[in-house]
Amino acid sequence: MSKRASSLPEEKAGRSPGKAAEKEIERLAGGYHHRILWVDLSRGTAEAVPFSAAFALKYIGGRGFGAKLLFDQLSKIKDPLGPENMLIIAPGPLTGLYLPGGAKTSLVALSPQTGIYGDSNMGGSFGAELRLAGYDALVITGRAEELSYLWIDGGEVKVVPAPQLAGKGALETEGLVKEEIRSEEVRVAAIGPAGENQVVFATINCDWSRNAGRSGMGAVLGSKNIKAIAVRGGEDLPVADVAGLRLLTERSLQQLSSHPLFEFWQQQGLMSVVDYVNSAGVFPTRNYRELVFEQASEIDGFKMEKEYKIGDSACFACPMACGNICLVKNGKYRGTVTEGPEYETACMLGSNLGIGNFAAILKGNQLCDDLGIDTISSGNLIGVMIEAVESGLLSPEEVDGMDLKWGDDDHVIALLGKIARREGVGDLLAQGSRAVMERWPQLRPLMVQVKGMEQSAYDGRATISMALAYGTCDIGAHHNRAWTVGKELEAGAGWTAEDRVNLVIYHQTIRPLFDMLGVCRLPWIELGFDEHRYAEYYSIVTGVPHTLDELLARSRAVWDLTRLISASRGVARKDDYPPPRMMERPVEKGPFAGKVVDRGEYDALLDLYYEKRGWSAEGLPPAERAGDFSDPLT
Repeated sequence: MSKRASSLPEEKAGRSPGKAAEKEIERLAGGYHHRILWVDLSRGTAEAVPFSAAFALKYIGGRGFGAKLLFDQLSKIKDPLGPENMLIIAPGPLTGLYLPGGAKTSLVALSPQTGIYGDSNMGGSFGAELRLAGYDALVITGRAEELSYLWIDGGEVKVVPAPQLAGKGALETEGLVKEEIRSEEVRVAAIGPAGENQVVFATINCDWSRNAGRSGMGAVLGSKNIKAIAVRGGEDLPVADVAGLRLLTERSLQQLSSHPLFEFWQQQGLMSVVDYVNSAGVFPTRNYRELVFEQASEIDGFKMEKEYKIGDSACFACPMACGNICLVKNGKYRGTVTEGPEYETACMLGSNLGIGNFAAILKGNQLCDDLGIDTISSGNLIGVMIEAVESGLLSPEEVDGMDLKWGDDDHVIALLGKIARREGVGDLLAQGSRAVMERWPQLRPLMVQVKGMEQSAYDGRATISMALAYGTCDIGAHHNRAWTVGKELEAGAGWTAEDRVNLVIYHQTIRPLFDMLGVCRLPWIELGFDEHRYAEYYSIVTGVPHTLDELLARSRAVWDLTRLISASRGVARKDDYPPPRMMERPVEKGPFAGKVVDRGEYDALLDLYYEKRGWSAEGLPPAERAGDFSDPLT
């Protein structure tokens, strides 16, 4: 431990709730410590702020806590990269418990990538450790005087100056912080050079390869001069009915392990999706111009298993074990070892760039993890650059002399480094889609983004429900709020507009609920895990009976809350549309060749979506709903 480490006031870090809060807390027999650690780096203070049972039951945890805390401070935040912005790290009441997929943590802030509500989500063990340290959430505001890491050792909170970490990769930083603390048990979340350089889609990495990848949370942490957060805990997690939790989990594990795809899932994880989406004809290829990739078999899960996979990995206490540890054994990327890729990376650094070399994708994956940049945004923007040069909209001289071509992994690897270090054209790409369109307006038809967030790896022209999911996603064009493509493909021509809208809204309610509870969505979506089981878990853990419908109602309210946050930043109907490429450029190749998103059909879906949400025709929740979220923390 550095002798220059500054301890934040311990009497604040250990402050107990007042009498009124204690009375409320008695209503909950488990689920929460009732402490949010609030660190103000500018003032050099840390305070354990209590919250009531009413607050817990209304916002549940995770992104629910994050959205509420951000909403309360929104008027003070002018610049997402200013010291006044908050980075809220919030596991859920089920994070760290003995149950499938209970390892998720939400990171919430005003996004530097979009300028509106932003969040990301990561697995691993960091969130569990934060809860074991005695906190239900961590809020970081202000800015440290010099590059430092935040060290939370139970009730002791310190800011440790760490100039020696400047420019280090996130993977190396994790190891160096553990070495300085002299503990392999400590959990570390770190940024790479991209976070320090405030790349707007910079990530936060933990446990070697688990990333909070979207919305630029790494840039927010970098703007606070914090290179890493280290946490060590030792408290028990509060559970109302331990015996009931054990019995329910044993039944859950039996259900999951008996699923016919369970072993296959452990073998390939999300890489199993590559073969499915390519066969279905919805696999983005060459900047979304085509939806099938002729070299898909060279970058799918079977190729990974046969030639590159050397081990499995899992998030905290999860039986899914869907992480794939891969090693490149031959060729110019020999020695590259990484956990991954997952489907999104295989697509965005593979087919979307015309790359059929799995070793190159692994190298790109490892590099993005270490540099601390989002593989989705990076692959999306590089695809635009390749198409721009190929089509003559940009000259090689305008992109640092690189004659970019599809399938050229050398230039892709070089561009990833340029983005993270903000060198040459990488400085522009580091500012995201909006900056690129402002600098080069002729590239607007090539861009695939919503609200400033680059779209992830499913196409909306084949399934218009997916276009609606992207258009209305609260953080931008991200698939994790509503993955409807599979259902619509299965349903075929018989699906109505109401079917599509209902599914989008249901996904945008159940999936954020998982984020609020702190659990992974994959057991549900991949292995048919009954969503009602999560209401059982929450009831057992808190001691307060809940139905799934009750929890969904709270999730739906939080969706309104995030919309109100973004509406205060100017978001309205005009921002809820898929990219022009989806509506103007027909698919060039595959079973959906010639398709576009019909503007009239989309408008009708959007009208129905707003109606079902109780929003105005401009996509705004009723003004009185803001009052629903004005309740105090305690």
